[in-house]
Amino acid sequence: MDYKEAGVDVEAGRAFVERIRKNVESTFRPEVIGGLGGFGGYFQLPAGYREPVLVSGTDGVGTKLKIAHALNRHDTVGIDLVAMCVNDVLTSGAEPLFFLDYLATGKLEPYQLASVVEGIASACRESGCTLLGGETAEMPGFYKAGEYDLAGFCVGIVEKSQLLDGSRVEVGDVAIALASAGVHSNGFSLVRKIVEANGFGWDDRPAILEGETLGEALLTPTRLYVKPVLEVLRSGLEIHAMAHITGGGIPENLPRCLGGRSIRVDPDSWQIPPIFQWLAIAGEVSREAMFNTFNMGIGYVVIVPAKVAGEAIDRFSSYGIEAYRIGEAIEGTGEVVGLY
Repeated sequence: MDYKEAGVDVEAGRAFVERIRKNVESTFRPEVIGGLGGFGGYFQLPAGYREPVLVSGTDGVGTKLKIAHALNRHDTVGIDLVAMCVNDVLTSGAEPLFFLDYLATGKLEPYQLASVVEGIASACRESGCTLLGGETAEMPGFYKAGEYDLAGFCVGIVEKSQLLDGSRVEVGDVAIALASAGVHSNGFSLVRKIVEANGFGWDDRPAILEGETLGEALLTPTRLYVKPVLEVLRSGLEIHAMAHITGGGIPENLPRCLGGRSIRVDPDSWQIPPIFQWLAIAGEVSREAMFNTFNMGIGYVVIVPAKVAGEAIDRFSSYGIEAYRIGEAIEGTGEVVGLY
Protein backbone atom coordinates (compact mmCIF):
# COMPACT_ATOMS: atom_id res chain seq x y z
CA MET A 1 0.00 0.00 0.00
CA ASP A 2 0.99 3.62 -0.36
CA TYR A 3 -0.28 7.03 0.77
CA LYS A 4 -2.43 7.51 -2.34
CA GLU A 5 -4.21 4.19 -1.74
CA ALA A 6 -4.89 5.41 1.81
CA GLY A 7 -6.69 8.41 0.34
CA VAL A 8 -4.02 11.14 0.30
CA ASP A 9 -2.74 12.27 -3.11
CA VAL A 10 0.54 14.10 -2.51
CA GLU A 11 1.01 14.90 -6.21
CA ALA A 12 -2.46 16.46 -6.34
CA GLY A 13 -1.44 18.59 -3.38
CA ARG A 14 1.63 19.86 -5.18
CA ALA A 15 -0.41 20.57 -8.29
CA PHE A 16 -2.93 22.47 -6.19
CA VAL A 17 -0.19 24.74 -4.78
CA GLU A 18 0.95 25.54 -8.32
CA ARG A 19 -2.65 26.24 -9.34
CA ILE A 20 -3.11 28.84 -6.61
CA ARG A 21 0.41 30.33 -6.72
CA LYS A 22 -0.46 33.26 -9.01
CA ASN A 23 -3.46 34.26 -6.91
CA VAL A 24 -1.49 34.08 -3.68
CA GLU A 25 1.49 36.04 -4.99
CA SER A 26 -0.85 38.75 -6.31
CA THR A 27 -1.50 39.71 -2.67
CA PHE A 28 2.15 40.24 -1.69
CA ARG A 29 3.03 43.58 -0.12
CA PRO A 30 6.56 45.04 -0.45
CA GLU A 31 7.41 43.79 3.05
CA VAL A 32 7.23 40.12 1.99
CA ILE A 33 10.61 38.36 1.94
CA GLY A 34 10.95 35.26 -0.22
CA GLY A 35 8.14 33.43 -1.96
CA LEU A 36 5.55 30.69 -1.58
CA GLY A 37 6.50 27.20 -0.50
CA GLY A 38 8.82 27.55 2.48
CA PHE A 39 8.25 26.23 5.99
CA GLY A 40 7.30 29.74 7.08
CA GLY A 41 6.36 33.08 5.59
CA TYR A 42 8.70 36.03 6.08
CA PHE A 43 7.39 39.54 6.57
CA GLN A 44 9.42 42.61 7.46
CA LEU A 45 7.65 45.21 9.61
CA PRO A 46 6.84 48.42 7.69
CA ALA A 47 9.09 51.40 8.30
CA GLY A 48 7.98 54.54 10.08
CA TYR A 49 6.60 53.11 13.33
CA ARG A 50 8.11 54.36 16.62
CA GLU A 51 6.25 51.97 18.94
CA PRO A 52 4.61 49.36 16.71
CA VAL A 53 2.00 47.10 18.28
CA LEU A 54 1.08 43.85 16.51
CA VAL A 55 -2.60 42.91 16.67
CA SER A 56 -3.79 39.40 15.80
CA GLY A 57 -7.16 37.77 15.21
CA THR A 58 -8.41 34.34 14.17
CA ASP A 59 -11.76 32.97 13.00
CA GLY A 60 -13.55 30.59 10.65
CA VAL A 61 -16.64 30.59 8.45
CA GLY A 62 -18.76 28.21 10.55
CA THR A 63 -21.75 26.28 9.27
CA LYS A 64 -22.27 28.75 6.45
CA LEU A 65 -20.00 26.28 4.65
CA LYS A 66 -22.88 23.79 4.67
CA ILE A 67 -24.79 26.05 2.27
CA ALA A 68 -21.73 26.45 0.02
CA HIS A 69 -21.41 22.66 -0.07
CA ALA A 70 -25.12 22.17 -0.78
CA LEU A 71 -25.07 24.66 -3.68
CA ASN A 72 -21.59 23.67 -4.88
CA ARG A 73 -20.64 27.35 -4.83
CA HIS A 74 -17.26 28.13 -3.34
CA ASP A 75 -16.29 31.59 -4.57
CA THR A 76 -17.58 33.59 -1.58
CA VAL A 77 -16.61 31.71 1.58
CA GLY A 78 -12.92 32.64 1.23
CA ILE A 79 -13.99 36.29 1.36
CA ASP A 80 -15.93 35.52 4.55
CA LEU A 81 -12.87 33.92 6.10
CA VAL A 82 -10.64 36.93 5.53
CA ALA A 83 -13.32 39.47 6.46
CA MET A 84 -14.06 37.83 9.79
CA CYS A 85 -10.40 38.20 10.76
CA VAL A 86 -9.36 41.54 9.24
CA ASN A 87 -12.50 43.33 10.47
CA ASP A 88 -11.73 42.17 14.01
CA VAL A 89 -8.12 43.37 13.83
CA LEU A 90 -9.27 46.67 12.33
CA THR A 91 -11.29 47.58 15.44
CA SER A 92 -8.05 48.41 17.27
CA GLY A 93 -7.10 50.86 14.52
CA ALA A 94 -4.60 48.38 13.10
CA GLU A 95 -3.75 47.94 9.43
CA PRO A 96 -3.88 44.23 8.46
CA LEU A 97 -0.45 43.11 7.26
CA PHE A 98 -0.71 39.42 6.48
CA PHE A 99 -3.13 36.50 6.59
CA LEU A 100 -2.69 32.72 6.78
CA ASP A 101 -5.35 30.08 6.14
CA TYR A 102 -5.96 26.46 7.08
CA LEU A 103 -8.05 24.41 4.68
CA ALA A 104 -8.99 20.81 5.54
CA THR A 105 -10.85 18.38 3.28
CA GLY A 106 -11.56 14.68 2.89
CA LYS A 107 -10.34 14.58 -0.71
CA LEU A 108 -8.55 17.40 -2.44
CA GLU A 109 -10.68 18.69 -5.32
CA PRO A 110 -8.39 21.20 -7.08
CA TYR A 111 -11.05 23.24 -8.91
CA GLN A 112 -13.28 23.47 -5.86
CA LEU A 113 -10.55 24.53 -3.45
CA ALA A 114 -8.86 26.83 -5.97
CA SER A 115 -12.17 28.74 -6.03
CA VAL A 116 -12.00 29.06 -2.25
CA VAL A 117 -8.42 30.36 -2.38
CA GLU A 118 -9.35 32.81 -5.14
CA GLY A 119 -11.90 34.29 -2.72
CA ILE A 120 -9.30 34.47 0.05
CA ALA A 121 -6.81 36.19 -2.27
CA SER A 122 -9.44 38.61 -3.56
CA ALA A 123 -10.35 39.68 -0.03
CA CYS A 124 -6.69 40.04 0.91
CA ARG A 125 -6.05 42.29 -2.09
CA GLU A 126 -9.08 44.44 -1.23
CA SER A 127 -7.83 44.74 2.36
CA GLY A 128 -4.21 45.45 1.40
CA CYS A 129 -3.22 42.31 3.26
CA THR A 130 -0.67 39.69 2.12
CA LEU A 131 -1.77 36.06 1.88
CA LEU A 132 1.52 34.96 3.38
CA GLY A 133 0.93 31.22 3.47
CA GLY A 134 -1.40 28.46 4.50
CA GLU A 135 -1.96 24.76 5.03
CA THR A 136 -4.09 22.37 3.00
CA ALA A 137 -4.81 19.13 4.85
CA GLU A 138 -6.24 16.10 3.04
CA MET A 139 -7.96 13.96 5.69
CA PRO A 140 -9.85 11.00 4.17
CA GLY A 141 -12.57 9.60 6.40
CA PHE A 142 -12.76 12.77 8.49
CA TYR A 143 -14.88 14.89 6.13
CA LYS A 144 -17.63 13.80 3.76
CA ALA A 145 -16.88 13.78 0.03
CA GLY A 146 -16.92 17.32 -1.34
CA GLU A 147 -16.82 18.97 2.08
CA TYR A 148 -14.06 21.07 3.62
CA ASP A 149 -13.49 23.38 6.58
CA LEU A 150 -11.76 26.73 6.77
CA ALA A 151 -9.93 28.70 9.44
CA GLY A 152 -7.50 31.57 9.29
CA PHE A 153 -5.73 34.30 11.17
CA CYS A 154 -4.52 37.81 10.51
CA VAL A 155 -1.78 40.02 11.95
CA GLY A 156 -2.01 43.81 11.81
CA ILE A 157 0.01 46.77 13.07
CA VAL A 158 -0.80 50.04 14.80
CA GLU A 159 1.23 52.78 16.47
CA LYS A 160 0.88 52.36 20.24
CA SER A 161 -0.27 55.96 20.67
CA GLN A 162 -3.08 55.38 18.15
CA LEU A 163 -4.32 52.05 19.56
CA LEU A 164 -8.11 52.02 20.09
CA ASP A 165 -9.02 50.01 23.19
CA GLY A 166 -12.22 51.72 24.40
CA SER A 167 -10.48 54.02 26.86
CA ARG A 168 -11.17 57.11 24.75
CA VAL A 169 -14.97 56.76 24.74
CA GLU A 170 -16.77 59.62 26.47
CA VAL A 171 -20.38 60.18 27.47
CA GLY A 172 -22.12 61.87 24.54
CA ASP A 173 -20.04 60.16 21.85
CA VAL A 174 -22.10 59.03 18.88
CA ALA A 175 -22.34 55.52 17.43
CA ILE A 176 -22.17 55.46 13.62
CA ALA A 177 -23.26 52.13 12.14
CA LEU A 178 -21.97 50.82 8.81
CA ALA A 179 -24.39 48.57 6.96
CA SER A 180 -23.75 44.86 6.64
CA ALA A 181 -24.01 43.05 3.30
CA GLY A 182 -26.39 40.51 4.83
CA VAL A 183 -26.10 37.75 7.42
CA HIS A 184 -22.28 37.70 7.14
CA SER A 185 -20.85 34.58 8.88
CA ASN A 186 -22.73 34.18 12.14
CA GLY A 187 -25.91 32.44 13.24
CA PHE A 188 -25.99 29.88 10.43
CA SER A 189 -26.90 26.99 12.70
CA LEU A 190 -30.16 28.84 13.36
CA VAL A 191 -30.48 29.82 9.68
CA ARG A 192 -30.15 26.21 8.57
CA LYS A 193 -32.61 25.01 11.19
CA ILE A 194 -35.20 27.56 10.01
CA VAL A 195 -34.76 26.59 6.36
CA GLU A 196 -34.58 22.83 6.79
CA ALA A 197 -37.16 22.35 9.57
CA ASN A 198 -39.77 24.25 7.56
CA GLY A 199 -39.12 22.40 4.31
CA PHE A 200 -37.64 25.36 2.42
CA GLY A 201 -34.95 24.87 -0.22
CA TRP A 202 -31.88 26.97 -0.98
CA ASP A 203 -33.34 27.69 -4.44
CA ASP A 204 -36.63 29.04 -3.06
CA ARG A 205 -37.38 32.68 -3.84
CA PRO A 206 -39.38 34.29 -1.00
CA ALA A 207 -41.27 37.35 -2.24
CA ILE A 208 -39.57 39.58 0.32
CA LEU A 209 -36.19 38.89 -1.33
CA GLU A 210 -37.41 40.34 -4.64
CA GLY A 211 -36.24 37.56 -6.95
CA GLU A 212 -33.13 36.46 -5.07
CA THR A 213 -32.93 32.85 -3.92
CA LEU A 214 -32.36 31.97 -0.27
CA GLY A 215 -29.00 30.47 -1.19
CA GLU A 216 -27.88 33.60 -3.03
CA ALA A 217 -28.97 35.88 -0.19
CA LEU A 218 -27.34 33.75 2.49
CA LEU A 219 -24.04 33.24 0.65
CA THR A 220 -23.53 37.00 0.25
CA PRO A 221 -20.03 37.39 1.74
CA THR A 222 -19.10 39.35 4.83
CA ARG A 223 -18.37 42.98 3.99
CA LEU A 224 -14.75 44.14 4.19
CA TYR A 225 -14.49 47.43 6.09
CA VAL A 226 -10.71 47.81 6.07
CA LYS A 227 -10.15 50.25 3.20
CA PRO A 228 -12.82 52.87 4.06
CA VAL A 229 -12.15 52.74 7.81
CA LEU A 230 -8.37 53.11 7.42
CA GLU A 231 -8.80 55.97 4.98
CA VAL A 232 -11.12 57.79 7.38
CA LEU A 233 -8.68 57.19 10.24
CA ARG A 234 -5.76 58.48 8.17
CA SER A 235 -7.73 61.56 7.15
CA GLY A 236 -7.48 62.74 10.74
CA LEU A 237 -11.15 62.39 11.64
CA GLU A 238 -11.33 61.63 15.37
CA ILE A 239 -12.48 58.08 16.16
CA HIS A 240 -12.70 56.88 19.77
CA ALA A 241 -13.59 53.20 19.33
CA MET A 242 -14.83 50.59 16.84
CA ALA A 243 -16.72 47.30 16.98
CA HIS A 244 -17.18 44.45 14.50
CA ILE A 245 -20.72 43.09 14.85
CA THR A 246 -20.38 39.31 14.73
CA GLY A 247 -21.73 36.42 16.84
CA GLY A 248 -23.90 37.77 19.65
CA GLY A 249 -25.00 40.73 17.54
CA ILE A 250 -25.11 44.33 18.76
CA PRO A 251 -25.80 43.46 22.46
CA GLU A 252 -22.64 41.39 22.82
CA ASN A 253 -20.18 43.15 20.51
CA LEU A 254 -20.83 46.85 20.96
CA PRO A 255 -20.03 46.89 24.72
CA ARG A 256 -16.61 45.35 23.95
CA CYS A 257 -15.39 48.72 22.62
CA LEU A 258 -16.99 51.09 25.14
CA GLY A 259 -14.40 51.03 27.93
CA GLY A 260 -17.06 50.46 30.58
CA ARG A 261 -19.56 53.00 29.28
CA SER A 262 -23.04 51.97 28.21
CA ILE A 263 -24.78 52.94 25.00
CA ARG A 264 -28.33 53.89 24.14
CA VAL A 265 -29.35 52.57 20.71
CA ASP A 266 -32.38 53.64 18.69
CA PRO A 267 -33.62 50.49 16.88
CA ASP A 268 -35.68 52.62 14.47
CA SER A 269 -32.63 54.49 13.14
CA TRP A 270 -31.95 51.97 10.37
CA GLN A 271 -33.97 49.66 8.12
CA ILE A 272 -33.61 45.96 8.91
CA PRO A 273 -32.81 44.15 5.61
CA PRO A 274 -35.35 41.71 4.10
CA ILE A 275 -33.32 38.53 4.80
CA PHE A 276 -33.58 39.15 8.55
CA GLN A 277 -37.28 39.93 8.29
CA TRP A 278 -37.78 36.62 6.46
CA LEU A 279 -35.78 34.64 9.05
CA ALA A 280 -37.78 36.15 11.92
CA ILE A 281 -41.12 35.32 10.30
CA ALA A 282 -40.23 31.89 8.90
CA GLY A 283 -38.61 30.73 12.13
CA GLU A 284 -40.95 32.55 14.51
CA VAL A 285 -37.83 33.98 16.15
CA SER A 286 -38.33 36.58 18.86
CA ARG A 287 -36.98 40.09 18.38
CA GLU A 288 -34.60 39.60 21.30
CA ALA A 289 -33.27 36.32 19.87
CA MET A 290 -32.80 37.92 16.43
CA PHE A 291 -30.72 40.79 17.85
CA ASN A 292 -28.70 38.42 20.04
CA THR A 293 -27.87 36.13 17.10
CA PHE A 294 -27.57 38.24 13.94
CA ASN A 295 -26.07 41.59 12.94
CA MET A 296 -29.54 42.78 11.81
CA GLY A 297 -28.09 44.91 9.02
CA ILE A 298 -25.19 46.48 10.94
CA GLY A 299 -21.76 44.97 10.36
CA TYR A 300 -19.48 47.55 11.96
CA VAL A 301 -19.83 50.46 14.40
CA VAL A 302 -17.60 53.50 14.79
CA ILE A 303 -17.77 55.64 17.95
CA VAL A 304 -16.95 59.31 17.34
CA PRO A 305 -17.32 62.66 19.14
CA ALA A 306 -20.74 64.21 18.49
CA LYS A 307 -19.15 67.19 16.71
CA VAL A 308 -17.82 65.01 13.87
CA ALA A 309 -20.76 62.56 13.56
CA GLY A 310 -22.19 64.21 10.45
CA GLU A 311 -18.81 64.32 8.75
CA ALA A 312 -18.19 60.66 9.58
CA ILE A 313 -21.51 59.64 8.01
CA ASP A 314 -20.72 61.64 4.87
CA ARG A 315 -17.25 60.13 4.55
CA PHE A 316 -18.38 56.53 4.90
CA SER A 317 -21.32 57.14 2.58
CA SER A 318 -18.87 58.40 -0.06
CA TYR A 319 -17.43 54.86 -0.16
CA GLY A 320 -20.82 53.45 -1.05
CA ILE A 321 -21.50 52.11 2.45
CA GLU A 322 -24.77 53.11 4.09
CA ALA A 323 -23.99 54.80 7.42
CA TYR A 324 -26.44 55.62 10.20
CA ARG A 325 -26.38 57.47 13.51
CA ILE A 326 -27.82 54.80 15.82
CA GLY A 327 -27.14 55.97 19.36
CA GLU A 328 -24.84 57.59 21.90
CA ALA A 329 -22.60 56.63 24.81
CA ILE A 330 -24.06 57.11 28.29
CA GLU A 331 -22.98 56.46 31.87
CA GLY A 332 -23.34 52.81 32.81
CA THR A 333 -21.52 49.52 33.14
CA GLY A 334 -21.33 48.22 29.57
CA GLU A 335 -24.95 47.62 28.59
CA VAL A 336 -26.82 48.30 25.36
CA VAL A 337 -30.00 50.19 26.30
CA GLY A 338 -33.18 50.63 24.26
CA LEU A 339 -32.61 47.96 21.62
CA TYR A 340 -35.70 45.92 22.52
